[in-house]
Amino acid sequence: MTKPKNYNKTLAACYLGFVTQAISANFAPLLFLTFKSTYGITLEKIALIPLVFYLTQLLVDLAATKFADKIGYRACVVASQVLSSAGLILMAILPEALPVPFIGILISVVLYAIGSGLIEVLVSPIVEACPFENKDGMMSLLHSFYCWGAMGVILGSTLFFAVFGIENWKILTFIWALVPLCNTFNFINCPIERLVEDGNSMSIGKLLKTPIFWLMIVLMVCSGASEATMAQWASAFTESAIGVSKAIGDLAGPCLFAMFMGISRMLYGKFSEKLDLTKVMLICGAMCAGCYLLASLSTLPILGLAGCALCGLAVGIMWPGSISISSQKCPRGGTAMFAFLALAGDTGAMVSPAMVGSLSEMAGGNLKTGLLAATVFPCILVVGLLILRKSANSKISR
Repeated sequence: MTKPKNYNKTLAACYLGFVTQAISANFAPLLFLTFKSTYGITLEKIALIPLVFYLTQLLVDLAATKFADKIGYRACVVASQVLSSAGLILMAILPEALPVPFIGILISVVLYAIGSGLIEVLVSPIVEACPFENKDGMMSLLHSFYCWGAMGVILGSTLFFAVFGIENWKILTFIWALVPLCNTFNFINCPIERLVEDGNSMSIGKLLKTPIFWLMIVLMVCSGASEATMAQWASAFTESAIGVSKAIGDLAGPCLFAMFMGISRMLYGKFSEKLDLTKVMLICGAMCAGCYLLASLSTLPILGLAGCALCGLAVGIMWPGSISISSQKCPRGGTAMFAFLALAGDTGAMVSPAMVGSLSEMAGGNLKTGLLAATVFPCILVVGLLILRKSANSKISR
């Protein structure tokens, strides 16, 4: 008798996959000033670290449209964990081993960014391919683990540095590297299904000629922009608006934002079967625009902080919700579709925070001006969702 496959093991591996991605994205920024003081790296060079990280992810997203299906999900997702772990371990070793410490850091960042990009492309379709009934809820719950991972990295690292000192950061790097290393064995052993059977998925050319696909791309760009802008500027905004230290700013800004984003995804995961995803996303898009306006226009610091934190509640559904809608509208999109969606989300996550920084600088360092301009992204998302609903209603009436 054939033993039934345990897809809960697959789900657990995917949860830890997103925790790994959160470690990759959020740990190094906590060490920027340490890199500066220890290795004499200028802030101008340090600013290249997140740029290299996200550019590498973008390239992996793009390349995965070609190779992921050919190589296979299991080989690629196992590689994602190995590369993530290796990158973190080497970050503690290479700066001391190479003549130029900054080159060692960049090599490490590229390695774990490749792993992070593979996680982003593969984990969602792996869960989508599992025979779970409530796919929308599962997808939302899955993406909540990135939020809990981000909170865990910030809180755990802050506590470690307070107890053992930031000079022992290399030990903590090895500890964080254990997460993807252990999860490698989970992905080796768990059941993994193909999203679309061989020969049944749409070709990339046909996918790119599908109008609804481009609407999904717009939704993903706006989702990535709405989420990343507030996430990346939350700490600086909290420090400047309320006048607190960086440590308090990190906890009150990014941590509150990540907490509310995780709560949002968990709540939708629990109640998704009773809710209309498009309606929920419309409400969240409008709420997100309101939060950006509150943060940028309020004269009371506490209201600005509330806008920043509650923005996490609003953006929580956007990324996983856009992926779920795409799966419903383009069921034969295959891995290429998920890769393009990840590429679109990462593009929004790169462009919008940079735009906010540039506009704020042009306004004499006024961060509120930049955040006000970023309101355009949730507004475009709302318009896109209204077009989607109108298109669906017109088809029903026919």
